[in-house]
Amino acid sequence: MALSAGPGLFFCFAALVLLVFATVSAPIWDSISFLNTNIGGREIHFGVFGYTGSARHLGYAINQLDTRNNLFNSTVVHNLTYVLVLHPIAAGLAFLAVVFGLCGAASHRVGTIIMSVAAALATILTLVVWVIDMVLFGILRNKLRGQGYPAQYGNANWLVLGALIALLLGTCTSFFGIFGSYRTKRANNRY
Repeated sequence: MALSAGPGLFFCFAALVLLVFATVSAPIWDSISFLNTNIGGREIHFGVFGYTGSARHLGYAINQLDTRNNLFNSTVVHNLTYVLVLHPIAAGLAFLAVVFGLCGAASHRVGTIIMSVAAALATILTLVVWVIDMVLFGILRNKLRGQGYPAQYGNANWLVLGALIALLLGTCTSFFGIFGSYRTKRANNRY
């Protein structure tokens, strides 16, 4: 067993779990959300595939909420909700990093090399996703607060940030793990 792939595998697995939790946010799992607000006495949690009480689908229309002055009537905000599909794609790349990390842990250097590449791609994509999350839900939060509605970031933003940090650490440690010892024990045959 190649121990040099272990730390990268651990960090990539941690990031995978965090990204999966962020992906199954509201309306699938209301305890995890990107933005929380209260509109008309109704608690609303925004997630990847919709918000509390909405249908689960990619790219959702926020302007259906009861707000003053049709606050969310913006094609930019609506189109940014389609980009949230990058969460499960980033989780898929982290899954590939874990699978190839297992190959690397089973004493094959190629698995660790591919894990390093997959983790790097997942890191870049997760960085893009986190920036989009902060921009999209920051716009919504400011619009809601401007109209007098309470709004605060949810825990999914920080789950994605944690996944980003874990993937960054996983990329670095898997890269250094490439140079570890991958020798297999051979029988001592002396001639």
